[in-house]
Amino acid sequence: MSWVRQLARPEIVALTAFEPASWEAGVTRLNANELPWRASEDESLAGLNRYPDPLARALTARLAEVYRVAADSLLVCRGSDEAIDLLVRAFCRAGEDSVLICPPTYGLYRLAAGIQGAKVVSVPLIADQGFSLDSQAVLERCTGEVKLVFLCCPNNPTGNLLSESAILQLADTFAHRAIVVVDEAYIEFSQRESLAAHIGRYPQLAVLRTLSKAHGLAGARLGTLIADPEVIRLLRKIIAPYAIPQLIVEAVTTLLSPLHLRTLQRRIAQVRAERTRLREALAELANVTEVFLSETNFLLARFKDPAAALSRAGDARIRVRDVRTYPGLSDALRISVGTPGENDRLLEAWT
Repeated sequence: MSWVRQLARPEIVALTAFEPASWEAGVTRLNANELPWRASEDESLAGLNRYPDPLARALTARLAEVYRVAADSLLVCRGSDEAIDLLVRAFCRAGEDSVLICPPTYGLYRLAAGIQGAKVVSVPLIADQGFSLDSQAVLERCTGEVKLVFLCCPNNPTGNLLSESAILQLADTFAHRAIVVVDEAYIEFSQRESLAAHIGRYPQLAVLRTLSKAHGLAGARLGTLIADPEVIRLLRKIIAPYAIPQLIVEAVTTLLSPLHLRTLQRRIAQVRAERTRLREALAELANVTEVFLSETNFLLARFKDPAAALSRAGDARIRVRDVRTYPGLSDALRISVGTPGENDRLLEAWT
């Protein structure tokens, strides 16, 4: 039996997936109980009266090119949040298995575990070392019941990168025991390459990517899981039929053009430059005690009086993220890098 089948929930392994009506471009479809006429004003390419390709093959192929991976290693999801949920549902038995997280970090890992009834093992990042990964503690706490290790890199809300060598060492150590899931939602804003290139050598490594951040397509709600092909095949059993709507397939396939990718690099450079300017300006404010280095499109800052900072930003009709409930961040706020004008308005409100 393969390591994926051994690690996954046995009832998911045994599950017979739902088979949608067969789909083939250019073939007359009388097999899916669709209305044969388009709705008025429907200007989509394929027609919204028809179900979309259940495998989103054109979009999958384009994303595989963008991320430089094999198409059979890629699952397109409704945001990377759906991929997190699918992984927990596929690998964690309620009341028996666990996920391991490293707070302060993205809150959906814990939520997805709670929805599934899985337990959560918490290994905090080392705050006084720039929120670095405590690899030794992760090794010690990753017992046989831990099936998924979620690592956000760059991390949200702290903005820092985790050690690449430490992540790969964990993936190697946990071979056949757990999947190390690296959430790379903000990787484009950093100077690091994706770890997806290492999956061939470390099949127990999985990588989450999204179009919501650097690509400027948050409204499309489109994310990707890159993993061993057997993991992808397993998750296809439980993803909803026709998960990606036709309009999203058409729009995003078109948007991921060479022109878009060139523009992407220019926008990333603009965010990095503005991130540096905003960080330096924030550090000069009387109410700010610390601004952390960031490899993302946001900054984490500590305040003498974070409540006052929230209030003054609100008076200027600006919202920043209150992260004071996160472990070790009781005085902190997270600030997304906006346009130069938006950032100036925030700085003026806080001056």
